Formats: sequence, structure tokens, C-alpha cells
Amino acid sequence: MTEQQLPGQAALAALVAAETENVQLATEIAGSVESFLDAVRLIAEQARGGQAVSLLLLQISQVSLAGARLGAVTDFEPREEFQPDVGPDSDLDDQRMRLADLLGNVDTYSFVFDPYDPEIVESQLSDDITSIAADLDNGLRHYRNGDVAEALWWWQFSYVNNWGNLAGAVLNALLMVVAHDRLDVDVIDEHEQLEAAEALDA
Repeated sequence: MTEQQLPGQAALAALVAAETENVQLATEIAGSVESFLDAVRLIAEQARGGQAVSLLLLQISQVSLAGARLGAVTDFEPREEFQPDVGPDSDLDDQRMRLADLLGNVDTYSFVFDPYDPEIVESQLSDDITSIAADLDNGLRHYRNGDVAEALWWWQFSYVNNWGNLAGAVLNALLMVVAHDRLDVDVIDEHEQLEAAEALDA
């Protein structure tokens, strides 16, 4: 004779399964966030200009995947009306200024924040990368405090509300820097080769 579930037992099992799944998702997102924050800090401290663009392109691409996972799942709900206190925000201003110095004349860029209500916005890559880092760091501090529900809610909310859009804009700008660098060089090289060939024929 098979055991019958007691009333409410199935609902409890489903709740436990959902909590377990949320903890696993939060752990994976936290790993991606930690990797991103560590990498951006190292890039700001040690990278050179051209190298920084390629490395930032990689890091923004990777953390955007984590954000897309948050955007694809059911909305998380905060357990409290106000966020629990996790202490003062991390001071990222020095990092922002180092990124601005690294990026130099490609730091300022333009993008359309909402393609369904298009308006060109001018911003700085260093500011937007720092804004992304600040959003992610806030959620990470909730996670490290053991508040998985708040961490997931904040990461998801801030992704939809802010850093997801910024990551897309930053990613496109960095890709354009790489594309111009490589494609424009190819055009120049081809032009120089033609001039050299004409000089030999003369």
C-alpha cells in the first residue's frame, strides 16, 4: 500500500522545492556578480587602455547573461516593505575615476535608453559601469547576510529598472570601440597597401 500524502504535504514539498531552487539560483548569480566585481576592480587597477576595452566587453557580456536569467524567471517579491540595512554603500568612486582615465576619449558615448520612446542620452562608460557594479554589490551584500529572497528581488528589480539597460548600452558601445579599432585599421592598411603598390608601378 502506497503512502498517501497528508493534507498540505504536497504544498509544503512544493514550497521547499521552490526555496531550494531559489537558493541555487542566488548562489549562481552571486558567483557571477563576485566575478564581475573582482574583474572590474582589477581592470581599473592594472589594465591598459586598449586592453581595458576588450576585458570590460567580456565582463559586461558575462554578467548580462546572469541578468537575462533574472529577467526570464517569475518576479520575486521582497519580504519587507523596506530593504534591510546592509551597511553603507561601497565606495566605488576611485574605481570610477580610474576607469574614466583608462577609457579616455571613448568614455563619453550616446545611446537610446528606451527604443520604444527614443531619446538619445549622453553618458560615460565609467559612470554606467560603476552604476552596474553598485547595483550588483548591493544585492551581493544581502546574499552574504543570508537574505536570499532580498538578494534575488534586488538583483531582478535593479536589472529590469536600471543595470540591465545600462549593460546593453555599455556592451554596444564597447563593441563599437573594438569594431572601429579593428575594421578601421583594416581599411587603412588596405589603403596603404594600394599606395605602396602604385608607388612600385610608377
